[in-house]
Amino acid sequence: MIDTHSHLFLEEFKDDLPDVMARAREAGVSHIFMPNIDSTSIEPMLRVCHAYAKYCFPMIGLHPTSVDKNYEDELRVMEQELSTRRKEYVGIGEIGMDLYWDQTYAAEQQIVLKRQLDWALAYDLPVVIHCREAFSYIYKVLEPYRGTPLRGIFHSFTGTLEEAQSILSFPHFLIGVNGVVTFKKSTLPEVLPHIPLERIVLETDSPYLTPTPYRGKRNESSFIKYTLMKVAEVYGLSPEEISKTTSKTALKVFEIPE
Repeated sequence: MIDTHSHLFLEEFKDDLPDVMARAREAGVSHIFMPNIDSTSIEPMLRVCHAYAKYCFPMIGLHPTSVDKNYEDELRVMEQELSTRRKEYVGIGEIGMDLYWDQTYAAEQQIVLKRQLDWALAYDLPVVIHCREAFSYIYKVLEPYRGTPLRGIFHSFTGTLEEAQSILSFPHFLIGVNGVVTFKKSTLPEVLPHIPLERIVLETDSPYLTPTPYRGKRNESSFIKYTLMKVAEVYGLSPEEISKTTSKTALKVFEIPE
């Protein structure tokens, strides 16, 4: 199994990270991809990825909830990282738009998203897109990139079938599925069967969005097995087949050799 989205460098894991990593390996997790948040998270993220270099792969990007009036300063830090440590990073993320809590910087979030999409093309890296209450805005920013080699993952997808189809109309984009699929009120079990299995990847978003049966507790990469089991149930396929297909897709988008 591959966890394409996990924040194991956050404070929530400072006391037991070796145990968390050991449980992930024991569960069968072979790769963990870690998206950045802002300038304050770069060093903690790289520290963890260097300590577990065989399993953990960092990305660089500015999260939409970290976008404020000083966004240009933050972008300069990200661009400096890209230009000086390009070989460190396997993707541009976590980027996107989030209008759930606050719409004050909606325009700035669009500017920041576009800038980072341009970096992805310039550096030939995939993007990991965060979308919360902002699908139409993100789609508008993405539309001019149709026909380009831009590739990536719509992280933590919880949208409608129509939104899924809009994403899939971009041939190099994938849909990230996490513990939300196990929630009682989730609509994902109805949407997923309409999405080709080859277009989804698995993730945890640790320490958030913990799957049933551990909902309400801290999430970790080993819990991806519960998402895998639910996705297998939804598709009517074996967990082994889901794991094999989604893992192959994940390695391909990040250009990591199998």
